[in-house]
Amino acid sequence: MVMRSPLPSVSRRARRVVIVLVSAVVLLFVLTAGSSLYADWLWYDEVGLTRVLSTTLQTRLLLFVLFGVVTGAIVAVNVYVAYRLRPIFAPMSLEQQNLERYRMAIAPRFGLLTLAVGAVVGMITGLSAQGQWKTWLLFVNSTPFGETDAQYDRDISFYVFEYPFWRYVLSVAFTAIVLSVIASLVVHYLFGGIRLQAGSGGRLSTAVIGHLSVLLGIFVALKAVAYYLDRFGMLFGYNDSTKTHGASAADIEFLLPAKNILLWIAALCALVFFANLGFRRVLPPAMALILLGISAIVIGGAVPALAEQFTIKPNAIDREADYIERSISATRDAYDIDDIQRQDYAPNTNATPEQVKKEAGTVGNARLLDPNVLSDTFTQLQQVRTFYRFNSSLDIDQYTVDDQLQDYIVAVREMDTSRLDEGQKNWINLHTSYTHGYGLVAAPANQVTEGGQPYFVSGSLGEAPASDSEASEQQAAKLAAAFATDNPVKQPRVYYGELASDYAVVGKAPGGRDREFDRPTSQGGDQSEQVSFTYDGEGGVSVDSLTRRALYALYFRERNFLLSDALNENSKVMYVRNPRERVEKVAPFLTLDGDPYPAVVDGRIKWIIDGYTTSNYFPYSQRETLGATAVDSRTGAGTAAQPNDQINYIRNSVKATVDAYDGTVSLYQFDDTDPVLKAWNKAFDGIIKPKKDIPDELAEHFRYPEDLFKVQRSLLAKYHVTAADDFFTGQDFWQVPDDPTPARGGKQPPFYVVAQWPDQAKPTFQLTTPMVANRRNNLTALISAHYDDNYKPVLQMLELPGDSQIAGPTQAQNKMRSEDTVRDNLNVLDLGDSQVVYGNLLTLPVAGGLLYVEPIYQRASGQDSIPLFQNVLMSYGEKVAYQSTLGGALDNLFGPGASEDAPEGQQPGDRPSGTPSPGATPSPGATPTPSTTGTPAPTTSPTPSAPPAGGNVDAAAAAVERANANLKAAQRSGDLAAIGKASQELANAVDAWQSARARASASPTPRPGG
Repeated sequence: MVMRSPLPSVSRRARRVVIVLVSAVVLLFVLTAGSSLYADWLWYDEVGLTRVLSTTLQTRLLLFVLFGVVTGAIVAVNVYVAYRLRPIFAPMSLEQQNLERYRMAIAPRFGLLTLAVGAVVGMITGLSAQGQWKTWLLFVNSTPFGETDAQYDRDISFYVFEYPFWRYVLSVAFTAIVLSVIASLVVHYLFGGIRLQAGSGGRLSTAVIGHLSVLLGIFVALKAVAYYLDRFGMLFGYNDSTKTHGASAADIEFLLPAKNILLWIAALCALVFFANLGFRRVLPPAMALILLGISAIVIGGAVPALAEQFTIKPNAIDREADYIERSISATRDAYDIDDIQRQDYAPNTNATPEQVKKEAGTVGNARLLDPNVLSDTFTQLQQVRTFYRFNSSLDIDQYTVDDQLQDYIVAVREMDTSRLDEGQKNWINLHTSYTHGYGLVAAPANQVTEGGQPYFVSGSLGEAPASDSEASEQQAAKLAAAFATDNPVKQPRVYYGELASDYAVVGKAPGGRDREFDRPTSQGGDQSEQVSFTYDGEGGVSVDSLTRRALYALYFRERNFLLSDALNENSKVMYVRNPRERVEKVAPFLTLDGDPYPAVVDGRIKWIIDGYTTSNYFPYSQRETLGATAVDSRTGAGTAAQPNDQINYIRNSVKATVDAYDGTVSLYQFDDTDPVLKAWNKAFDGIIKPKKDIPDELAEHFRYPEDLFKVQRSLLAKYHVTAADDFFTGQDFWQVPDDPTPARGGKQPPFYVVAQWPDQAKPTFQLTTPMVANRRNNLTALISAHYDDNYKPVLQMLELPGDSQIAGPTQAQNKMRSEDTVRDNLNVLDLGDSQVVYGNLLTLPVAGGLLYVEPIYQRASGQDSIPLFQNVLMSYGEKVAYQSTLGGALDNLFGPGASEDAPEGQQPGDRPSGTPSPGATPSPGATPTPSTTGTPAPTTSPTPSAPPAGGNVDAAAAAVERANANLKAAQRSGDLAAIGKASQELANAVDAWQSARARASASPTPRPGG
């Protein structure tokens, strides 16, 4: 009887169809992958760093081949060995008769099937291995740390650079042996070496026993190696009883000896398996496996667990002390918080005007502009055309103007082609005409105009925005002239920016016309002219041949690269234009800060991005999830969130820049002691420029990175405690406060301020954050970070007494908002079609105490409405002030004269003489009146229903107060009709007040004191 093959037959025609389809798919894949690879190569060639791509590709290919070939060969060889060890005559049984048809089908093709199995296993393993290219490069470029771990006295480099690679090799080896065992069992079964039905020859042939003995012996030997590496892996464990990372007392005293014992037991069992190759008996290896299993359960599991439960935990505070100290020391070292300058700070609650005057370096620089609030304000006042846009979260940077350090709100006017009219959205406009933004817009952070607008000192196009008054116009001109003198912008065009998500094609044919929209010549009118431009920089990849055009037609899936006359012999294509993505592509080994910021450096706009080196293998250090630790209430709103990677080591090792005009990427070594960066620099042939090459003008704009600071403050919440017993009890732990701003959820973000802390010789540009007690809202500390004159990072902490009852940010804001005058005025600002917008709540050390400063904005309803500064809300001790100017609030809070040293222009919007100003602590008998500054734009102000004669602001304010008093009286009476009438009266009065203020602000005559 002829037995049929169980495999289905395929017709010749079907085979041809399959071949054609497979060939088409392969060709499409090759073309797509090839075009992508070649486009990447040209991009790297543009930035002069092809060695990054070549090193990465070579490493990936090496690992793919090395691990793929070895693993595939191991599995294939064992499959072939199993086939060669098959019985010559399979015993006759019903089971074997059923298998015979499969043997007949497989045997003629067994060599091909073996190669296929090895190829599939090798392909999967190789794809996994090539993803370990970072681990491999760190392994082969290991650099000593110069410090050792507390347990084995090994250099930290072993754990950071070598241990992860050996662990991966071990995992691949286990995989190869397990797959070999499975594949061998299948082959042995198919060809009769293993029989489920017992016969005269037993269930296993001697050849099968010998083959499996070798494989299982290798597996057990690998297990011995795993026990050896586990000894080092204990230094990354988590101790639940102490809430620390690293080996615990139970690990070192009980588990470590157990691992050593198990290592020798596994080695002995492996010898038993290898020895069984000569005896080929089932019992010896079975006994060895049972011994190893029982030992692992008892010695490696039960004994350490019982010892911890009955010996360690009852005396944990004493037994764990040394290991807690190891974790504290390693964590503070790994996160670079060990050298923080700590200072006890017993806060004063009553300061005199004279004391406050001495704090001009701090109070004089208190920010009135919140970069997270003002994006719409910048857009409305500086947008010029609807296709320009600013990032939703503005940036803040430091500039020295007239020899004074000052923080400025900065933003780049970028091109957003998605905002073009539908009729304009064609390929020519989207990619060849509207190619770039124009100008860096800056405004001093501590000054506003009389109408509550920023003073724009840089980046205006055409005519300046409408000014509040002649005084504001003069002040703006003065500030702009000073800024331009010290920080001239010679190349304002922005081809590379945070909003540049698509490619641009630039360049014109010889004798051709300029086709790029550059800028309008003025802001107003439909008849305003525009300036055209042709890019003449070094950025972009040349598209000067049919081959290049075909390449990018395939790469971008755009036929216009082949068909459009817009491309010529001088054309270039710009892509990967987002600064953060650009640096990420150049330095894929870095973790980048989520907030790049622009700066004027040597007349050009440059994006500055902080780069971090990280590791998850620093022994005894606390592990953190980067994304969760670095998140706050503003993450994702114009900034990038960090990935949820596990880390226990971080350094701000690199400062990267991207030129906004030509896209040049520069990487500068900032931490020249970081071994991780040294290893990466060695791996990529020195792509990081040495620290000495950083231009001084660039270094002046370096600021302490935000995401690093968020991680450090999170760690300092626990690891400011350095005594083991105090750490164990956790009574002095802190937490990052919640954002007190209404309608925001999450942690309070840190804030950049120019301030002069105690013991600082001069004001510095620093990043600050308050800390509150664990599960309470009382303030416990202020933490600050900045760079000294040599650009070395400096961490400082003002630590309040443990029994301090100073209000934290949430408590302080609740208290300030609940003051009668403040509450009434906020209600007035929030009436009608307007709403109150709260700025950042700053916590500043002033005169031995703590000053809370919060700008208050008002935003009218409507699509084009913008937040305009109204008042300053302040708190110091038990006192609260609420004024229209910073100087007025300081005088109201501390007494007359407290603000005399405020810098010129610091007190905008002073009222005409005799006009009372609002405050939460008014003089006896004084009637508080609403603020008279920060007028909303007249176009967005509601039309008053009953404006007072002449639009007098004082009379309008008095009318609001009377209407407010009438409403309160009606509410106390409970008369619904009276309440309704009084509410309407108040609404009319507020409308009239806003209209009067708008007219007063639009007057060209400056107000006294302005």
